[in-house]
Formats: sequence, C-alpha cells, structure tokens
Amino acid sequence: MMLLGAIVCGFLLDLAIGDPHGWPHPIILIGNLISWLEKRVRAVCGTDPDKLLRGGFIIVVVVCFLSFSVPYLILLAAGTVHPWLRFVIETIMCYQIFCTRSLRDESMKVYDALEAHDLPLGRKMLSWIVGRDTAELSEEEVIKGAVETVAENTADGIIAPMLYMFIGGAPLAFLYKGINTMDSMIGYKDEKFLYIGRYAAKLDDIANYIPARICAFCMMAASFFTGLDAKNAWIIFWRDRYHHLSPNSAQTESVAAGALHLMLGGDHYYFGKLVHKETIGDDLEHAASLHIKQMNLLMYFTSITGLLGFSLLQAVYLFTAG
Repeated sequence: MMLLGAIVCGFLLDLAIGDPHGWPHPIILIGNLISWLEKRVRAVCGTDPDKLLRGGFIIVVVVCFLSFSVPYLILLAAGTVHPWLRFVIETIMCYQIFCTRSLRDESMKVYDALEAHDLPLGRKMLSWIVGRDTAELSEEEVIKGAVETVAENTADGIIAPMLYMFIGGAPLAFLYKGINTMDSMIGYKDEKFLYIGRYAAKLDDIANYIPARICAFCMMAASFFTGLDAKNAWIIFWRDRYHHLSPNSAQTESVAAGALHLMLGGDHYYFGKLVHKETIGDDLEHAASLHIKQMNLLMYFTSITGLLGFSLLQAVYLFTAG
C-alpha cells in the first residue's frame, strides 16, 4: 500500500509542478553516464563493428546495473531508518520518473508559437522534443510532429514506467528509464550508431512491447471519455499499429491518428538523411494547432486511466493475497 501511495503521490506531484528547468534530475545523470561510456567505448573500439557491438553490450550492462542498483540501495538504506522516510524518497523518485506535465508543457510551446503565427519558433520548439530535422517543416508537419511525439511518449514516458513501478517500485522504473534513455541516445540505425547502439535498441523494443499495447488500449478508452472518435481510433489501431520502423511506436500513434482524424507518420529527415516510413491513419482533417491541445487532453486522460487501472489491479492483488 505504501508503494501504491508513493506512485499516486509522485504522479500528482508531476501534474502539479512538472520538471522545472535547472532542477537536478536523475535522468540527466543517466544520460551523462551513457555519453561518457559511449566516448570510452569509441576510444577503445575505434570503428571496428564487432568491437563496437561488444562495447555497446557493455554500455547496456553498466547502465542497467547502475540504474537499478543505485535507487534500490538508497531505498533500502532509507527503509532501515524508517518506513516513512523510504516512502517520501520513493515518492520523489516516482515524481522524477513521470513526464506528464513536462510533455504537455513542451508540446504546448509549439502550440503557442503557431497560435502567434511564428512558424520558425514552432519549428525550434518542436526540435527540442523530436529527433527529426525540423528546419524545413510546414506548419501542418510541425503540428503532426508534436502530436506524434506526445502520443509516443505517453507510452514510454508515462504508462511504461508506471507499469514497472507497480511491479518493482522506483528501482525497476529507473531501470526502464535507463533502457529508454540509451535507446534515445544511441539506439539509431544510422552508420554512427548501428553497432554500438544495437543492443540498446533491441532491449528497448522488448521493454516497451507490453506497455505500448497497454497504453494503446488505455488511450482508446481515454478517446471515448474525451469525446474524440473512439470508434475510428479502434479501427486505425488494428489497421496501422505496425506502420512504423519500431514495433511499438505506432501502437499509440495509430490510436491518436484515428481519434484525431489525422494522417501521421510518413517520410522525414533525420540528421540530414531521408528515412522512409509508412503513413498512419487517414487524412480526414487538416492538421491544426488545436490538435496539439486535443492530444494533450488525450494524454492526460490516458495517464489517469492507466493509473486507475493499475491501482485497481494492485488493490485486488493485495486483497486476495491478504
């Protein structure tokens, strides 16, 4: 029950204050660790594919071990002092893992720029939250980019860590965030990261496989509660949920595309190179800045739906086990 309380309180803290700029954050520490390890591996392995592959495996092992063991030992030490100290620290850890408020705030910067008819600023704001090149995007492409990143990050930034919290508390959620951060930093398929990031990318696909699908069903339920097109979300999900290079990303993007009547996906440039992707959804509406607000509302309701669902399952488990 204390774990359940820590998760709920952490989630509410995230909704209330988000991630203020300048505050210390453990995910930044994980990112710095990954960056340092990558430099060391490249210095030792050079450009040899086999060595880079083995070096990438070492990065995965080290990051996973530290991402789990450090918060585990902190909570273990806190628990020996007093259970309530452990509760407070785990609440703070859960709060730091969630990104609901920051995802909304960062995507709304794109919305605000477009509402002010400042497309260059909108492109710049989008570049902070997506990996694609944004300098030449049209207004409609900027809007779709914001919608896509909110839809995808609802899964790997909220529902996935939430699921792992309920299973193994903050340490397991931090382990997941370590995996996810590795994927976002080195899990690309271009020439630079093809070998050094292969294990990180594969592990991220595995870690997100179940959470992405849970999130998709939570999002379909949320589309009904928010008055969006839940029926079309269901149809597009079953039709387009694998229209992506990742086995997981289109799970939620397809739901969002159906609910909002947008066509997402398609070809985009990454680091100056054109990457071909299938489209997701049907072009039933012209993309407007309002769709960013609608996507954020859908993201909030999806998060709450997931929290209530996991909490109910946890309560049933505790009741039957007791």
